[in-house]
Amino acid sequence: MDLKLTGLVAAITGGSDGIGRAIASRLAAEGCDVAIGARRAGPLREAAAEIHASTGRRVEALCTDVSDASRAGEFVQTAADRLGRLDILVNNAGVSSAARFEDVDDDTWESDLRLKLYGAIWCTRAAIPHLRTAGGGAVVNMTTVGGKQPGAASVPTSVSRAAGIGLTKALSKDLAADAIRVNTVMLGCVQSGQWERRWQQQASGQPLEDYYEAMGADVPLGRVGRAEEVADLVAFLVSPRAAYITGTSVAIDGGRGDVI
Repeated sequence: MDLKLTGLVAAITGGSDGIGRAIASRLAAEGCDVAIGARRAGPLREAAAEIHASTGRRVEALCTDVSDASRAGEFVQTAADRLGRLDILVNNAGVSSAARFEDVDDDTWESDLRLKLYGAIWCTRAAIPHLRTAGGGAVVNMTTVGGKQPGAASVPTSVSRAAGIGLTKALSKDLAADAIRVNTVMLGCVQSGQWERRWQQQASGQPLEDYYEAMGADVPLGRVGRAEEVADLVAFLVSPRAAYITGTSVAIDGGRGDVI
């Protein structure tokens, strides 16, 4: 299926590895020029070079920290300036932070909300004028199924992701008249850079494949998801093929969640 993305421009936060990198790679393969943002300059430049080499599209590597309002806005503005326009924004930056409520201090709450919720707010605010100039566009906020189905010892992530789901629905109403669609992809257990870093930190000698196999034991489909599968879903949602889809929360969790 031709997703009709050729010639469009996408900005992806958290784009240096894992899911964000897979999304950037898939959009570039579909014909988009892309800007990827992340905090770590080395992995960011490496990702940009490899995506460009494999797709031939323009890829801008922009160091940023979207938990800082000015830097989040600068990332979006620079992406639009260098690539000439902006049609797609994927708010992907975030890390998992989960503990019992009584064990989470104010600094942890603040940093989590600034990165996941405010980061999406600031990037979207900066993107809206460019999307309007382009005649419309698409925003995808990456959240988790825990935002709808929080478990024990799941804060602050479950709360910040619930807010992201609410933000998605509210934005979809506000921006529909401008032909700007806003959806959220709610992740379950999916292979990612942060899971690989946790596996390395454990230093247990367990092969990464066995680590993921154990994670997927209680998933109805019997495995964890792959970053490329998430990228396929995002590519569809931001494409003209999904022109009548907005304000929707789509779970990609192998059937693990209990809510619709």
